[in-house]
Amino acid sequence: MRLLGLDVGSKTIGVAVSDELGITAQKLETIPIDETRFNFGMRPLKKIVREYEPAGFVLGLPKNMDGTSGHSVARSKAYGQRLEKKFGLPVYYSDERLTTIESRRVLVEEAGMHDRKKRKEVIDQMAAVLILQNYLDLHRKD
Repeated sequence: MRLLGLDVGSKTIGVAVSDELGITAQKLETIPIDETRFNFGMRPLKKIVREYEPAGFVLGLPKNMDGTSGHSVARSKAYGQRLEKKFGLPVYYSDERLTTIESRRVLVEEAGMHDRKKRKEVIDQMAAVLILQNYLDLHRKD
């Protein structure tokens, strides 16, 4: 069962996809959005959905460090509702606390990507990979 992982930010959406067995997540792309112009990235997502035919979406749920929900969680859930309505696919949520920090660490320490500009281009994708991989690992049926 293939899933799409999304790291929804205020300006971009990082996108990752799982393999067909739902074991591993790979980065796909970063989609620019502009909520003030009601551009939520649905056109590029529609192309991705057509190409990969996912069974659903996994969205990062940006809880506060103490586990409480704030404005960002409400934004994420509203985006999830928009996805369900647009694509008719289920939306699952995965705690995304520290995924951006972990993404930065992986890109710098493990991939040797020290150039901030290059890192910025892929950090949202990497965060989407971590969100999706965490979800896959937690829900794997061994």
